Amino acid sequence: MAALRIVFCGTPEFAVPSLRRLAERPEFSVEAVITQPDRPRGRGGHVSSAPVKEAALELGLHVYQPESIKSESSQEFLKRVAPDAVVIIAYGQIIPARLLTIPRLSWINVHGSLLPRYRGAAPIHWAVANGETVTGLTTMQIDAGMDTGPMLLRREVQIGPDETSPKLAARMSAAGADLIVETLVRFDRGEIAPAPQDEKDATYAPILKKEDGRIDWTKTAQQIYNRMRAFTPWPGTYTTFRGQTCHVWGRPETQSPPRADTTPGEIISSAKEIYVQCGEGTRLRLESVQIEGRKKITAREFANGARIGIAERFV
Repeated sequence: MAALRIVFCGTPEFAVPSLRRLAERPEFSVEAVITQPDRPRGRGGHVSSAPVKEAALELGLHVYQPESIKSESSQEFLKRVAPDAVVIIAYGQIIPARLLTIPRLSWINVHGSLLPRYRGAAPIHWAVANGETVTGLTTMQIDAGMDTGPMLLRREVQIGPDETSPKLAARMSAAGADLIVETLVRFDRGEIAPAPQDEKDATYAPILKKEDGRIDWTKTAQQIYNRMRAFTPWPGTYTTFRGQTCHVWGRPETQSPPRADTTPGEIISSAKEIYVQCGEGTRLRLESVQIEGRKKITAREFANGARIGIAERFV
């Protein structure tokens, strides 16, 4: 049987394990890789390639970087390659409907959730932020909607109680490589029947904004900790102290009973620990603080240096 001719479409590190897996398997021939144009990245603003491009060049694959996938030249490129399937993983642009019929099988996406839950740009972050203990991966056919296409295969992934979004994403990207291989092989054989998503179960995971990181101290300590795990490294979780923005890190305090006699955000210094009062009488054990423009310090260094007053609080 001839190898399936694949065009791979993706940009960030999350997509790289799948690209590498497809390139190494004899069942597939990766004819081209479509990725975002080189752009300024990082604090220095130096123009650099996306991880998918770097991996593709290392593998000796042809790279195509249109400014817009909606362009006529992109359509002509795909028609010229005439792939059996286009695998798309975190590419970063919406695919126009006129391109969807070009591959023989379809455009097949690996999405980082158990669809129809957490449709959108940041499914892993919001699953962690919402305190989920289980998430997963779904392969699906792309349609004209936002992650609304028919599902092919799904795999559950457990979320550790202290796992951060980057660590979870790394595990899920490796699992996604196995899932896309299985999906392509079985779909081509006619062993998978695409299943429609149930709209009543749909939830959304919008792209992260800086303001998502602002801490609401009326939430419980566990809810705040979930967001700390989710929003690392960006936007982080931050609050205001004496008019200055500061990023904070900590864990829920589980050894002492809840208290309702303090105000959410109040900073409480004991002989051993620094706590912050949270919602429903819970407390966060503060571990470190970084006031904007300064270095990261321990909670004790922060409390000693600031000379925290009675009933002083983060807002």
